[in-house]
Amino acid sequence: MQINLKQNKNLALFKLISRVAEVNNQSVFIVGGYVRDLLMKREAPTDIDFVTEGNGMDLAKKTAAEIDPKLKVSIFKTYGTAMFKHKGLDLEFVGARKESYSEDSRKPSVETGTLEDDQKRRDFTINALAISLNKENFGELIDPFDGLLDLKQKIIRTPLEPSQTYSDDPLRMMRAIRFASTLNFKIEENSLNAIKNESERIKIVSKERIMVEFNKIMLSEKPSVGLKLMEQTGLLPLIIPELTALKGIEEVEGQTHKDNFWHTLEVVDNISKNTDQLWLRWAALLHDIGKAPTKKFDKKIGWTFHGHEFVGSKMVKHLFHRLKLPLGTDMKYVQKLVKLSSRPIALIDDGTSDSALRRLLFDSGEDLEDLFTLCKADITTKNAGKQEKFKKNFEVVAQKIKEVEEKDQIRNFQPPISGEEIMEMFKIKPGREIGILKEKVKEAILEGEIANDKNEAKAFVIKEAANLGLKIQA
Repeated sequence: MQINLKQNKNLALFKLISRVAEVNNQSVFIVGGYVRDLLMKREAPTDIDFVTEGNGMDLAKKTAAEIDPKLKVSIFKTYGTAMFKHKGLDLEFVGARKESYSEDSRKPSVETGTLEDDQKRRDFTINALAISLNKENFGELIDPFDGLLDLKQKIIRTPLEPSQTYSDDPLRMMRAIRFASTLNFKIEENSLNAIKNESERIKIVSKERIMVEFNKIMLSEKPSVGLKLMEQTGLLPLIIPELTALKGIEEVEGQTHKDNFWHTLEVVDNISKNTDQLWLRWAALLHDIGKAPTKKFDKKIGWTFHGHEFVGSKMVKHLFHRLKLPLGTDMKYVQKLVKLSSRPIALIDDGTSDSALRRLLFDSGEDLEDLFTLCKADITTKNAGKQEKFKKNFEVVAQKIKEVEEKDQIRNFQPPISGEEIMEMFKIKPGREIGILKEKVKEAILEGEIANDKNEAKAFVIKEAANLGLKIQA
């Protein structure tokens, strides 16, 4: 099959590479994701991989020199690859190779091979497609494993025997599920069974590499596609057992609770319709993880999950640490949303006090809108009437909070009187009294005892300081 590259915006580059390879007496082919996306008529990726039956590093250097002698080429001798950037593209060159693997590592032993050898080592048939850039057959599609047919039928299949493919490099199991989730493809049955059989092999892969694939699943249009496949194949309990611990429905004395695992997947899909923000989607994924360790049955009220938000927020840090996810602001953001995930629901009652609204404003700060996005996604009832009622209730709470915010300016609260000012007023050095007085000011403002105002805060501090034996100093 011939691919028409005449309209391709990179045609001039492809022609140049073709000429350099010919002069160098090398063959050269475009391979991998660029070919796949070109055939799928998807937006072209900015990274393009080239395979040569020869020295890839040499071809990269000579191509770069032809484009611009000043172009910097990065060489990776261990892998026999070289790459450089050109007009917003990442161009990578590699010599065709054979690979063999040891049982305890996903790093292969490599030796020189042919294009066919190189295509055999690819993860999936849809990524084993190649386009020739050689003069005699420029633009010809080379497809030894029917990858084009799999593209048309939307199937994920391995070029070789799937168990061997996944055992050799277990990260491919995550990649199979990621492609199924992001491309909306089906994993071929033998391949799916092989992932189930080889799932334990994922343990030899670094958490960082696993999370790169997992986050791509989380950013797909419908993350539950990938999450369900991870659960079905046994990968999810090996990676995030806190989630699969939520599975199942228990019954005691005729009373049951919902399956919090499948509920969680619904919440993630719901929130994904409204945000592409990765860590907000993570907050949806983890919002109920505290329910497994806090689940209890009470004869009077049935199933309870008291304090699951607080317990869940504590679990977030351990989970992020284990998975090598960022432990800074991203982790704290997810922790905060998990901890607050049930608070807005408790404020729906008409009798909600302004102080409760102020506290939510204070605790959520600039993340209040994200918290409400999470809470709305948490509505998974199939009863249309109930769903509409819940959404209207949230709108009422949002309006109440807006009114309190305009009046009291609590969001991103900064104390109207600083510790330095308190020290100056009473001519004292730093000590526990400063912290006590600042905390009392904060509580008084949140309870509505005083306004968020410097003069009122100063008068309040003078009164409270007397109880600590402090007197104003002129």
